[in-house]
Amino acid sequence: MKTISAVTLDDTDRKMIRALQTDGRMTNADLARTVNLSESACLRRLRALETEGVISRYAAIINERAVGLPISVFVTVTLSSQAEASLTAFETAIATVPEVVECYLMTGGSDYLLRLVVRDVDDLERVHSHELTRIPGVTRVSSSVAMRTVVKRGALPV
Repeated sequence: MKTISAVTLDDTDRKMIRALQTDGRMTNADLARTVNLSESACLRRLRALETEGVISRYAAIINERAVGLPISVFVTVTLSSQAEASLTAFETAIATVPEVVECYLMTGGSDYLLRLVVRDVDDLERVHSHELTRIPGVTRVSSSVAMRTVVKRGALPV
């Protein structure tokens, strides 16, 4: 993954980001009105935010339950080695598992923290037994099922 340094943002940039985090389909005209800029100035700033990597992409936020994936599972994974080649091999393999929607390299007792979305316990067992534990170098997998979501923000506090 490309490393991006923090970009200096002014109040207008932050207003634009907050507005787009609320409605990513907002037209440039609506965004310009929201942040009190001309449409051309707004578009120029928007393109700069995209070019600088502040806005990396636009996406729809899908209701997991509505598409039949009501269960979130947090999984810790420990590898037999933390050598760069082992980490890279794991990261390449885990990227192919569609149920893994987030993966973080961690400090502490485990090497990785994953978030999976699954249909049911049978689906979780299949992913655990036929996907995660079969990745070379994986020595320990521990799962915790989320009972309910308490806070889930799609927007960053800018």
